[in-house]
Amino acid sequence: MTSSEIRKTFLEYFKSKQHEIVASAPMVVKNDPTLMFTNAGMNQFKDIFLGNAPVKYSRIADTQKCLRVSGKHNDLEEVGHDTYHHTMFEMLGNWSFGDYFKKEAIAWAWELLTEVYKIDKSCLYVTIFGGDANDNLPEDTEAKDIWLAFIPEERILRGSKKDNFWEMGDTGPCGPCSEIHVDIRSAEEKQKISGDKLVNSDHPQVIEIWNNVFIQFNRQANGSLVQLPAKHVDTGMGFERLCMVLQGKQSNYDTDVFTPIIGEIAALSGIAYGSNQKSDIAMRVMADHLRAVSFAIADGQLPSNVKAGYVIRRILRRAVRYGYSFLNIREPFIYKLVAVLEKQMGPYFPELTSQLTLIQRVISEEEQSFLRTLSIGIQKFQTYVAANKTQKLITGDFAFEMYDTYGFPIDLTQLMSREIDWQVDMEGFSKRLEEQKNRSRQDATVETDDWVELFPLDNSEFIGYDVLETPVKLARYRKVLTKGKEIYQLVFDRTPFYAESGGQMGDTGEIVSEYETIQITDTRKENTLIIHLTEQLPARPEAAFTAKVNTENRTSIANNHSATHLLHFALRKVLGSHVEQKGSYVGPEYLRFDFSHFQKLTDQEILEVETMVNSLVRKNASLDEKRAIPMDEARKLGALAFFGEKYGDNVRVIRFGESVELCGGTHVAATGQIGSFKIVSESAIAAGVRRIEAITAGSVDEFLRNQQQIIDELKALVKNPTDPLKAVQQMIEQNNELRKQLESFNAEKAGRMGVELAAKAESLNGMNFIATRVDLDSAGVKDLAFSLKNSVENLFLVLANHADGKAGIAVMISESLVESRKLNAGQFVRELAKHIQGGGGGQPTFATAGGKNPDGIDAALAQARELAMSAQ
Repeated sequence: MTSSEIRKTFLEYFKSKQHEIVASAPMVVKNDPTLMFTNAGMNQFKDIFLGNAPVKYSRIADTQKCLRVSGKHNDLEEVGHDTYHHTMFEMLGNWSFGDYFKKEAIAWAWELLTEVYKIDKSCLYVTIFGGDANDNLPEDTEAKDIWLAFIPEERILRGSKKDNFWEMGDTGPCGPCSEIHVDIRSAEEKQKISGDKLVNSDHPQVIEIWNNVFIQFNRQANGSLVQLPAKHVDTGMGFERLCMVLQGKQSNYDTDVFTPIIGEIAALSGIAYGSNQKSDIAMRVMADHLRAVSFAIADGQLPSNVKAGYVIRRILRRAVRYGYSFLNIREPFIYKLVAVLEKQMGPYFPELTSQLTLIQRVISEEEQSFLRTLSIGIQKFQTYVAANKTQKLITGDFAFEMYDTYGFPIDLTQLMSREIDWQVDMEGFSKRLEEQKNRSRQDATVETDDWVELFPLDNSEFIGYDVLETPVKLARYRKVLTKGKEIYQLVFDRTPFYAESGGQMGDTGEIVSEYETIQITDTRKENTLIIHLTEQLPARPEAAFTAKVNTENRTSIANNHSATHLLHFALRKVLGSHVEQKGSYVGPEYLRFDFSHFQKLTDQEILEVETMVNSLVRKNASLDEKRAIPMDEARKLGALAFFGEKYGDNVRVIRFGESVELCGGTHVAATGQIGSFKIVSESAIAAGVRRIEAITAGSVDEFLRNQQQIIDELKALVKNPTDPLKAVQQMIEQNNELRKQLESFNAEKAGRMGVELAAKAESLNGMNFIATRVDLDSAGVKDLAFSLKNSVENLFLVLANHADGKAGIAVMISESLVESRKLNAGQFVRELAKHIQGGGGGQPTFATAGGKNPDGIDAALAQARELAMSAQ
């Protein structure tokens, strides 16, 4: 069976068992503070398990895009080195929400594997939960008794809590699980040792392919377990591993999931797959990481230096580095593989097809950037080696600086060190890395108490579209400790406070009772709960409260959010329909809009967009809101929907004239309220993605006032109130002419100095030594140094200058001395710079330094003589 047929068979089987087949959720998670990426098939159903969302379908099946690279589920370092770990993978799964339980789940799993997929029953083993004394949990005999109808008892293995008790996190739904393992070793290997001895032992051919989780408990913050009112089934089967088994392979990478990509890598690199272990690993890493990065970008996550974006950048750079180190690739390469992936998986994941060009351009630009980083890192490595030849050791501090500051991989530092027979102080590096990780862990540590429930609440109603002040009742609260600070999270029966979502920041305001007034500092979503953050817990939680939104903030946010819709509309009109939203921020001060476009906007395009938005503002188009309509109806109205966003069956549509968008945010009643719109910046944030920042209403007024004040001051300064631009132009021209005259004067001065200094060169230690203070700027010093280099043989030159309150030192050494005596100007200038409280560097022949202590120049010149005398 092909991989496509295997996927199709799974879904059709569970459809025949009355399961609703649903689409994969985006791999990039939004509106969940506990996750950056979907790392398991159950993530999109988390709200149902927690009781925060209603059950729409009691039976569901799907294939889910997953990513595991950090945190508890971290498979990154194994990827490419073994046969079955991946960053991005598909998880086939079937779920029951309060419907069937262990009996049906086990029977269907066995039937699909053995009767439909025809896996040899003698190759299968199953595990059950063996009990845990600490949790007072007995062995899962229910699962065992069900399995006995299908498989001999000797193939039913008891597992520990670690292997056979699944938990969502430190708290939350959990329960025993039953895994299915397959032994795909040869008959000869099976004769040597029985498969049951290798289950859960990380053997590459005795692997878990399906896990059936039976969710029946809820873990409390104090560690105790309580029975859930409804029992659920959550299963997950690794698609790539299943393909390996069904296609008779010994590695996931030998299946048709990966072979088209690996084949293209081999063809483009000119290195045959299977010819060398290191190049084979590199090809597997690149094939795997291509999938992870491509799907992340398609789901709207661009590489960056923060959070999820940093993870994607790290994965991509790891792939680039493997190609650089082991396939001798020195130019962008991975982006050429995207078309192969799209051809293979685009039919089932259409986001790859629709975002193909964006994915290719983003990856290409990231590759170019990191290849430049590698080049810079190699230069720094070589400079370090030249300056520390006697020790033959890369210190942990330098290795960490290369890794942390310049993004240079530690294993590449090790590889380059081995090539010159040097060592790397890995203990020192690991110590610095662990210190950094500890700081990050401390910053990220969050301790969350259990909810204190005042009364049952199935749903917290948001009424903030219609009112900004309303009576509320506190339904539950809890304490959270983050970064050493205590805050409280409050959930009300209903609320006018908008929770941060879709780029719009959360509301602030206050809650008022007859006893106290408490400030609400932020409002966020956690799954489907609307959580209000405060630094103070109500003294009387049971009291009647009035919730009041900060109306000034809300009005400013509404202005900016509605203006964002008009901006999006105008961009598509002016630039073309390829423009799609890639991110946004809407706050009270300004708006930020990221969108797909492959070149910088011209001044004329910015003017056209700005003019069109202001025209729409002046039309005073009324808000046309469709609060809860079916998705199909919304599309018929022309509402835009994008990959990477998760939409429900019913959606909210916001229309202002021709602008029609799906949106859950807050908006103006009519566009005239926006007042005015001004773009303040346009820039690139990634390949094919531009960013506009803009302001509205009172912020535009303030901006224009400031601009007018600058113009008025400029008029007064140039003493030309009618045409200040002309006056400034004349000043610039005059300044340029004076600069040319000054440069000519300095050049003549440096020329005269050069003749004088050459005549005064002192023979010292077999060199022509010159060390002096000169009255020149830094450009003049450089010109003088190169002039002397051309006229004086075997030159060892040190020039110092004092300009604008700062000190400068330049060292020039003839190439003949660098070659014969291995002298290094950069090493010398760093030593001399200590006297002027500065630093610097450069090439072996020429280096410069700057510092803030001109009084140290004489001492530096004195030491220069000592260094020249001791030079070997």
